[in-house]
Amino acid sequence: MRIGLLTEGGYPYVSGEAGLWCERLVRGLEQHEFDVYALSRSEREEAEGWVPLPPQVGRVRTAPLWETVDDGIVHGRRARRRFAESYGELAMALCTGAPGDPSAGLPGDPGARLSGDLGARLGGGRGDGPGGESAEVSEDRSALEADRFASALYGLAELARDEGGLPAALRSETAVRALERACRAPGAHRSVREARVPDLLTVAARLERALRPLSLDWYEDDDLGSVDLCHAASGGTAALPGLLARHFCDVPLLVTEYGVRLRTHYLTEPDSSPAIRALLAAFHGRLAAETYRRAAVITPGNTHARRWQERCGADRAKLRTVHPGMDATPFAEAGEFPECADPQTLVWVGRVEPAKDLVSLLHAFAEIRRAETAARLRIVGTPSGPEGAAYLAHCKGLAAQLFPDEADGPHAVGRNPVSFEEIGGPELPSRADAYAAGALVVLSSVVEGFPSGLVEAMFCGRATVSTDVGAVVEAIGGTGLVVPPRNPRALAEACVALLRDPERRERLGAAARARALELFTVEQNVAAFHGIYLEILSRTPVRRVVLDDTGEPLPFGVPAEAHVPGRWSDPVARVAARGGAGEPHNGPPGWATDGPVRATAPVPAPEGAAR
Repeated sequence: MRIGLLTEGGYPYVSGEAGLWCERLVRGLEQHEFDVYALSRSEREEAEGWVPLPPQVGRVRTAPLWETVDDGIVHGRRARRRFAESYGELAMALCTGAPGDPSAGLPGDPGARLSGDLGARLGGGRGDGPGGESAEVSEDRSALEADRFASALYGLAELARDEGGLPAALRSETAVRALERACRAPGAHRSVREARVPDLLTVAARLERALRPLSLDWYEDDDLGSVDLCHAASGGTAALPGLLARHFCDVPLLVTEYGVRLRTHYLTEPDSSPAIRALLAAFHGRLAAETYRRAAVITPGNTHARRWQERCGADRAKLRTVHPGMDATPFAEAGEFPECADPQTLVWVGRVEPAKDLVSLLHAFAEIRRAETAARLRIVGTPSGPEGAAYLAHCKGLAAQLFPDEADGPHAVGRNPVSFEEIGGPELPSRADAYAAGALVVLSSVVEGFPSGLVEAMFCGRATVSTDVGAVVEAIGGTGLVVPPRNPRALAEACVALLRDPERRERLGAAARARALELFTVEQNVAAFHGIYLEILSRTPVRRVVLDDTGEPLPFGVPAEAHVPGRWSDPVARVAARGGAGEPHNGPPGWATDGPVRATAPVPAPEGAAR
């Protein structure tokens, strides 16, 4: 089949965030064809180029989200009126509702406090609707607002298709005034009523960027209209082309999310004004709800993401959890020889940033050293941006204060029991070498999505001690120890327990490796998506026309399987699936041909046969 792969800031760019799993998926499904539709986030991303593409990638189309587009289109009076009406309806939907109240937050999630506060501002508590409405009335109102948002979104899409684009209109004074009217209208939430002109300009600019796919020319019959299935590699803006392909061309949509865009918004917008946060949260929530409503299947990468999707209105019947596929080959040697690790060394591997809470890890290690004086801690990773570099410098200073250089004797050179290292040096040439350097791998994060670093440690057969955040418990199961986040004492006690019990450490490491090889390999990921592709196509009406004897289209003339042609890898004779024993057959079966076929006359049943 032919898949339209939709990405934002990912595949096929070298520095793309979700590029690795997309590349593994495309290379693993070599029997299918892929057309890639990629949205880039920065000039640097485009300058770094693409990864090498396999032969099954037939076409790549890209569009930038980072540059200001001047389309030069001058809209007439009717087009301006249509835009004002549709954009005004969109703005009203953002100001008067919170779909499914995703802003209420999720238990145990670090974004719950932020989102809970926002949820209170957006209309009250968890049980009652806005203004003290009953749950039933609130639900009906939410459904009405969802329809209002969808109608406005597709109205803008149809206008963009008719007029050739809307970038200038989405940044125009008309858009800003429509937002202002919606914020001041009766029924608008208190937080958005306080929006000032700079807030409105910021929101208009952010919405223009998020809605830029409306103006692309990707939705014709020879583009996304010609694929059998759209697969969005994330929600949000990346899924918008899939929504429009479904709207204009009735192409089924599959949405995969390893992190939910609404949750990301809560965690990355703490410094914005309440009005900006409320309006953008409403937009991301509305877009997520519409995406989940229109998608044929939704595949969260873990239970944590699945809970957020359900909070945003996803139908449980559409959800299929598909864990990320990771390549276990580089970690095979370390996993087969776990006894080579230093039994007194703890290892932390990852990106250095505040969310990883290395400060708590260092304080925990201070307690570990009091119990196990020979223990060492190796922190392996590079900083993530300027904030990460500043955080790394702070952690190095803290380590120097907590652990003065120690020497084995009066004439020996002192050394610190905590070392900060990077992968690629002579001692740690690869990530596998980093995990293999210690007998125990530690994760101290306060925010985490799917812990890929932990899974790599599991491939290496290492026991782990982790904080209970994100999808950590789901990933490790019962093969490691889990402690509350921001609790150095609990972290230290768990680490000391495993350092003093090598047999238990070995059992946990072996169980962790077996679990990772069963659940988190590339092979299981590719097989899962292959099955989902076939499931969606089997439930999708075939768009190929079959003619009867009079030349008219024949309803239900082709089975759904005919829309999924096989790729025959060699010309050797094959046994026909329906042709009896031993009959040779070359090429695809006749019922899977591409061109229109005429229906054959019905064969009369033998006399006396049961009807």
